[in-house]
Amino acid sequence: MSNKKDLLIEIGTEELPPKALLKLSNAFTAGITDGLTKAELAFGQVESFAAPRRLAVLVKELDETQADKEVERRGPALTAAFDDDGNPTKATEGFARSCGVTPDQLETMESDKGAWLVYRSTQQGRPTAALIPAILTDSLHRLPIPKRMRWGDLDAEFVRPVHWVVLLFGDEVINAEVLSVKSGRDTFGHRFHHPDPIYLGEPAAYAPILETTGRVMPVFADRREAIRAQVMEAAEKAGGKAVIDEDLLDEVTGLVEWPLAVVGSFEERFLEVPPECLISAMKGHQKYFHMVSADGKLMPNFITVSNIESRHPEYVRKGNERVIRPRLTDADFFWNQDRKQKLEQRIDSLATVIFQKQLGTLADKSRRVAAIAEQCATAIGGDADLAARAALLAKCDLMTEMVGEFPELQGIMGRYYAQHDGEAAEVAEALDEQYMPRFAGDELPGGKTGQALAVADKLDTLIGIFGIGQVPSGDKDPFALRRAALGALRIIIEQRLDIDLQAMLEQAAAANAGLFDNAGVIDQVFDFMMSRLKAYYHELMVAPDTFEAVLAQRPTHPLDFDARLKAVTAFRTLTEAESLAAANKRIGNILKKTDEPIPEQVDSALLQDEAEKALFAQVETMAKSVAPLFATRDYEAALKQLAGLREVVDNFFDAVMVMADDEKIRANRLALLQRLRNLFLEVADLSQLQN
Repeated sequence: MSNKKDLLIEIGTEELPPKALLKLSNAFTAGITDGLTKAELAFGQVESFAAPRRLAVLVKELDETQADKEVERRGPALTAAFDDDGNPTKATEGFARSCGVTPDQLETMESDKGAWLVYRSTQQGRPTAALIPAILTDSLHRLPIPKRMRWGDLDAEFVRPVHWVVLLFGDEVINAEVLSVKSGRDTFGHRFHHPDPIYLGEPAAYAPILETTGRVMPVFADRREAIRAQVMEAAEKAGGKAVIDEDLLDEVTGLVEWPLAVVGSFEERFLEVPPECLISAMKGHQKYFHMVSADGKLMPNFITVSNIESRHPEYVRKGNERVIRPRLTDADFFWNQDRKQKLEQRIDSLATVIFQKQLGTLADKSRRVAAIAEQCATAIGGDADLAARAALLAKCDLMTEMVGEFPELQGIMGRYYAQHDGEAAEVAEALDEQYMPRFAGDELPGGKTGQALAVADKLDTLIGIFGIGQVPSGDKDPFALRRAALGALRIIIEQRLDIDLQAMLEQAAAANAGLFDNAGVIDQVFDFMMSRLKAYYHELMVAPDTFEAVLAQRPTHPLDFDARLKAVTAFRTLTEAESLAAANKRIGNILKKTDEPIPEQVDSALLQDEAEKALFAQVETMAKSVAPLFATRDYEAALKQLAGLREVVDNFFDAVMVMADDEKIRANRLALLQRLRNLFLEVADLSQLQN
């Protein structure tokens, strides 16, 4: 049994990109563990460390050497291994030479497939210390770094300059050169609190000594939660509540090694500016957390997380207050300056901004979206004029100073400026709602005008970009078409909008007429949206074959699609479901195989067998019973009633020969089966369901 030791690997660098730190750490750890696994080395618990100036991995109880491996090489077949006199053939001699032995040292292996010469040996396992440098190098090469840099006159390339490397296996250093730096056992603490080397006696000492002596919290998750707790506590002491954005928290965690939350303030006069502007200035530029009062209103305070435990924290506070003031002053200036010109006065300037060179300017897009939004609003019982007005103003805030400085405020500022201009309340809200949902799980437009605008804008983009042939592929989706498709579908389904998607896509294609020549674009976009719909329902735990059963009927109203899915899902819980699904599959196969014409109506006079008469009678009765349910999309109730056909269907297949010799009787029975199947097809193709 191999002895075991702990392994510590640390790469010490200049400050790593804070937004990418966690991703780099996870990839680095995965690369090391994958390499150890491929080398067939057993190990215990693995710990990751990620701080602004380091990536590290601690592997506990790692095998000191690889296990010895029994190696078996198969040589020539026994029939070709020796000549008639029993002497080794040239093939045997060559095989023996390649194995480093003589022919008489080879063994024989027999199996059902024949007999061969074989060479068996024991391959001695290599020391782990000899394998680590290559495993580390491979892991570093595979890190998700978009652009690597070089420093000095070194050949090494990495995301940031590397200053030290720790390779410690047990209490011994693994000597290697990694990224042009020689490995050692010294780490370094906080850049300011403890810039001197820290001797590491063993891997397990790494985290404790870094935190106590080096003033570095090396575990990303621990540092993250320490920051959260400090920020919340600091806000509470200041009489408010901190609003913690998780992405910002991750970024701040990637910026500091030794966090200390400090509360600062700014003049209350800035609160006259929309809070989103102030928050964007604080978050985007300075990485501050903002505070709200008990009633949820923005307070004239911020919380910064310092990377230094200063003896004079008031200096840190004053310094940050001094830095944020110009940012807030800019926001205040933009707010006052932008309101001097109404949104509608910016419509003409949209003609100077290209949306996409083949699809024209933002002004062109606005006119197209207005035409689509009118139709969409009419379909959902909204106001077509308000929808058209909102569409013409929708992109105007992109021409303002505020959105130019803070692009993430597009739509939000449109709402504020439209309110200031005296636009209808629903129009103003729609300018914000057009971008919803902005991310997975985000809220959806609540007003009819916002819903019509959001759907219209997304469908115009989908039709246009598909029309010019820029279909998303792999990870490439520059126009965020996947998000647009899913967003439109979520709005329609979750806000219960009875929209005919096919008709809306036709309207969008008409609005784009003359811009491209793609006759199949409507079907292309529809199918693309159905693929996103499948992913949407997969998240909701809808069985894939249930989705395919409904998709086979190609319902064009997403709300209708949703009702059918729920009905089939409920139907599958019934005891009759499996038998009827199998019957539908059998009927489908029978109808597919026949080349003869099938009558549209069943001739009751041609019914001979009692079982087919009973089936016909029940099918006719059932058709009248479920027709009103289909008309109101009460598919669940309809399928529940159709489940009552199970017994007569089973009896029919037990007693009746469908493909009778008599041509008329055969055709009539096929017509009966088609009539039966068509009842189920009003909801879905149940033959698609798997047992």
